[in-house]
Amino acid sequence: MWYDDVAKEFVVQGWKAEPELKAECLSTGPIPDNEAVVRLPARMIDILKEACSVAAEDGASVR
Repeated sequence: MWYDDVAKEFVVQGWKAEPELKAECLSTGPIPDNEAVVRLPARMIDILKEACSVAAEDGASVR
């Protein structure tokens, strides 16, 4: 995972979610064709936190 400071976006790679998880995610609305449901391992938490900090310092809105 990394933060693309030019596009102001997070870029992540993970495992494709199984059909059951994807169906659960669909309960909140459709998943656009250009998006996917992925699983990220817990070991990435520190990387996610760091990327969020970098993005916040760069002025990105991070929730």
